[in-house]
Amino acid sequence: MRLVYFSSVSENTHRFVQKLGVDADRVPVGPGGPALKASEPYLLLTPTYGGGHPVPGKGGGYVPKQVIRFLNDPENRALLRGVIAAGNTNFGAEYGYAGNVVSNKCQVPFLYRFELMGTDEDVHAVRQICAAEFAIPV
Repeated sequence: MRLVYFSSVSENTHRFVQKLGVDADRVPVGPGGPALKASEPYLLLTPTYGGGHPVPGKGGGYVPKQVIRFLNDPENRALLRGVIAAGNTNFGAEYGYAGNVVSNKCQVPFLYRFELMGTDEDVHAVRQICAAEFAIPV
């Protein structure tokens, strides 16, 4: 079992993954490089974007387009076992909502959500999920 994550140029999600101390694969930020291909079951960690409302001519939504592209690959989607979402509590009920979207669309459990770069408690909780429930070495 692996951890797969996406982090934008803000690097908030990347810093959270570094604090976890787990071996993880990163969905590329730019479209120019090779696409990530999952080779074993994985948990997905994704940030939530904006208020989830598309902007005419610019797209938009809760789930980053890079994550959507990754999950649109049927082989990648088939190996997904759960989702963890980062978000911002300033968005109220939409905080971490990318997790709800991925969970509903891919029929996997929404395991946890945390704010921005996460607290020490969030790191501990996600490590527990990775190790105890999904046998990801921490």
